Amino acid sequence: MTAAHTTPAAPDPTPAPAVPTPVSVLGLGAMGSAIARAFLAAGHRTTVWNRTASRRTPLVEVGAAEAGSAAEAAAASPLVVVCVLDRAAVDEVLASVDTAIAGKTLVNLTSGSPAQARSYARWARERGAEYLDGKIMGDPPYVGTPQVMFPFSGSADAFAEHEAVLRELGTVAYHGADAGAAAVEFMAQVATSYELLIGFLHTLRLVAAEGSDVSAFAERFGASLAVFPTLLNSMAHAVATGAYGPDLGSLNVQAALMDDLIGHRESVGVEAVRMREVKELMDRRIKDGHGDQGFSSLFELLAPRA
Repeated sequence: MTAAHTTPAAPDPTPAPAVPTPVSVLGLGAMGSAIARAFLAAGHRTTVWNRTASRRTPLVEVGAAEAGSAAEAAAASPLVVVCVLDRAAVDEVLASVDTAIAGKTLVNLTSGSPAQARSYARWARERGAEYLDGKIMGDPPYVGTPQVMFPFSGSADAFAEHEAVLRELGTVAYHGADAGAAAVEFMAQVATSYELLIGFLHTLRLVAAEGSDVSAFAERFGASLAVFPTLLNSMAHAVATGAYGPDLGSLNVQAALMDDLIGHRESVGVEAVRMREVKELMDRRIKDGHGDQGFSSLFELLAPRA
């Protein structure tokens, strides 16, 4: 099992309280400001910096120390948190921090790819710093509560040292020493949500086109989601083992429904591209002699074609 696929550590139900630790927050947009406020509320001496100086003022007014530069902010604390808009902004901040990060732990909470995270880990090591990559799954108003999830990966020593402080931000999980692992988790979670929600919106369009009550449908569909955890775990096990049982029924049976699903959508002018993709995959799998297998077996057709 590679580090990128390490099972996250289960949250400690009674984590030790955080020892007050100086922390610097670089980037004070809505999320960065919420992070700084959470650290302040927990009693950590918090130094803040933002390229736009006016964004520092509200935090200084509630007890934060203000740094005049990113390098000054990094020098002020053993734990340095970067939360900015994108990779270009991270690159700009790190270029100005440079060797001021030596001997510190750099925590990057900016959205980005696994490859970017690994690149920043190398950058930090070259300057004598530890690196943790973190991602934020939640909204700024809920930072500091269990409703926001923070997957982390990177230096195990740094995570062990600063875990209690990081838990002040929300629900924390450590995904292993591979700096890119947290981004893998984040990208997968977010992508799954978007795939589900765009499909849901298309389905609401279908329900509305037929004159049915979209709110009542949503309530019924929401209730049906209770079965999904068991189904998802079963499908993942099938993918991991290659033993594809007839989940959702055999493909031979499921495929017979697809023309009706596609025809219904097209009859009321609703997009059917995804249904056509599913039908094409089912037809290919059946043609290959696997019609007795279930929906999870379509995984075998999703690798890039040679």
